Amino acid sequence: MLEESILSLSSNQIVLDGSRMTIEDVESVARSRRSVVIADEAWERLVTARKVIYELAAEGVPVYGLNRGVGWNKDKVIGDDYFEDYNRNLLLSHSAGVKPEATEDVVRAVMLARLNSLLAGATGAQPDIAKRYADFLNMGIHPLLPLRGSVGAADITSISHIGLAMIGKGEVHMGGDRIPASDALMVMGLEPLRLGPKDGLAIVSSNALSAGNGALALFDIEELLDTADSVYALSLEAIRGNISPLEEAVHFKRPFPGQLKSLAMVRRSLRGSGLWNGFNPDSLQDPLSFRDACQIHGAARDAYAYARQQLEVHLNSSDDNPCVLTEERRILSCANYDPISWTLGFEMLGSALHHVSKSSCYRMIKLGDPDFTGLSRFLTADPSRSVGFCTVQKTATSLDAEIRHLSNPVSSDYFSLAGDMEDHAANSPYVVSKAREIVDRVTYILAIEALHAAQAIDLRTDMTLGEGTRAGYELLRSEVPFLSEDRNQTIDIERAYLLLKEGKWLKAVRAKIN
Repeated sequence: MLEESILSLSSNQIVLDGSRMTIEDVESVARSRRSVVIADEAWERLVTARKVIYELAAEGVPVYGLNRGVGWNKDKVIGDDYFEDYNRNLLLSHSAGVKPEATEDVVRAVMLARLNSLLAGATGAQPDIAKRYADFLNMGIHPLLPLRGSVGAADITSISHIGLAMIGKGEVHMGGDRIPASDALMVMGLEPLRLGPKDGLAIVSSNALSAGNGALALFDIEELLDTADSVYALSLEAIRGNISPLEEAVHFKRPFPGQLKSLAMVRRSLRGSGLWNGFNPDSLQDPLSFRDACQIHGAARDAYAYARQQLEVHLNSSDDNPCVLTEERRILSCANYDPISWTLGFEMLGSALHHVSKSSCYRMIKLGDPDFTGLSRFLTADPSRSVGFCTVQKTATSLDAEIRHLSNPVSSDYFSLAGDMEDHAANSPYVVSKAREIVDRVTYILAIEALHAAQAIDLRTDMTLGEGTRAGYELLRSEVPFLSEDRNQTIDIERAYLLLKEGKWLKAVRAKIN
């Protein structure tokens, strides 16, 4: 993980230099609409690289994407008089993505990811392209961006649409309206970009779609894992569980970083809990879904740490082919666009989140078992008159089954394309998309677990909750009352889900434990 975020000019403005952008920076620009400024030294790199490729072209050096075609057409010569038309046609021909369309926050994350990687100065594109990305972000111009169609060897079929908007083609969202890109440019006083040599390739040849969307996914996953720890802590109180698996000395004997982080979150959530004051003889050895939670959640945290480390390397470096080596006055064919390293991290993370999901399901099933809890079957308030939480077990486990399939690896499912020139890909956009789908389903499952835990605590009536768990419990009860009789469970689940998804649960817990 990078140690330092990019420099702040003000609360709403950040400087981009191509080397220090974090996941949090992406999230703040995408969702909080922070504006961006290109650092002076980064701008100079763009100017210098542009000068170098013109010099090389003048010397007759064949340059992929400049005076030669791209892909299978690498053997076609591009004349000086055809530069603008060729690059415009490159954008048009590569715009081949299909719906659904990205939300505005994802579009912003994608544009930011590409802008920061451009600032490495390895593309040789005209500097005004980088400025146009910054203008779009700062002015709230969001090109329509189809999410599907990329095989994950540069997201060319999708991010080409951003280039179309830059030259006044296609459509954008601006100010809540969907309008022609040409109208947006006119309103904001921008001229359509005139493309020169290598400009089209610089726009389309990037993994910005998967990288930008992936950054948002990672931000949400870290929040999800903190939420999972706090929900688990509430469930442990609900069963009056054994706290010996939470002893720090035990964990320091096998100090996996993620495990220790989850342990710290759980212990803070349980600070002041009655569990620390008495021993429940029925919980000498709790089921593994309770006993192993810090290890299970910790493994997901370790997978997250790897994926984040790899993705932040990607976000702060060039994924361009060819690569301009300005100092050496060389431009070299390469494969820096291949995103397999961090894509595999996301696939590992998807599998880890499935373990989080399944253990949550097992905890809620056990919470509904009177032989285990000593409470009523399915935590019903009146066994003679209501069913309680019987049927919601099906909801949770059906979502877990979906997560199981979403966690299947897909990065190796590729074809050899473009005349057998492109015989490797990673399906990175789909891998990231699946990760975000998994996050949504895990959030629902944790919400259902929280409903079970709160119901069990109410049925016991004599619980002393921890500082963090009480905050979560009270917030939940402010939206979802005790299940005193059968009612529409869909409504309760959705209310609990939104508390977790919108971050209100975690905000309430953190306010008490930090």
